[in-house]
Amino acid sequence: MNARSNSLIARLRSLPVWCAALFLAVVPPAVPAAGVALAQLPQRWLEDDGRALAFDSLAGRRVVLTMAFAGCRVICPLAISQLQQMQRKLDARGERADFVIVGYDPEKERPADWRAFRANHHLDRSNWHFLSGSRDDTERLAQQLGFDFWKYDEHVMHGMRALVFDARGQLQLELGSETKNWANAI
Repeated sequence: MNARSNSLIARLRSLPVWCAALFLAVVPPAVPAAGVALAQLPQRWLEDDGRALAFDSLAGRRVVLTMAFAGCRVICPLAISQLQQMQRKLDARGERADFVIVGYDPEKERPADWRAFRANHHLDRSNWHFLSGSRDDTERLAQQLGFDFWKYDEHVMHGMRALVFDARGQLQLELGSETKNWANAI
């Protein structure tokens, strides 16, 4: 085979990944159970600096929560960009929120991986939390909050979504790919 046919084969092999990513990016995700609260979610997480964090420790603060895959090259960069825009809008209004990003793949997203992700994306503010947890806690969190995902080879297929919890820890707002500008929704 020549280089051109190898390139075509490589592109065809990645086609299912791109099709699934596109599908998840435009299809609304499952809706989480009504009345879900931060205190009801799994509480054992590690931050990118290795410190433990429990969601109930964020009580009294607005929390914007999403799930992400550190190796994602399409959907997660868009979601992080939306979160950064939310941060700028809240800053301009003098409001505070904690941004919580939970990794989909505990085997590949350990604290050191999130620390590198944070540095590479210049996300150095202390109110941004990049979390790793056990496979069980990660899957339970995703199920409780309606974050659909699955693994395909080395990829994690997922949609674009964030949930906003109020200072009481109650779900206040759901944002997805159908919400064009997340910052305007808060």
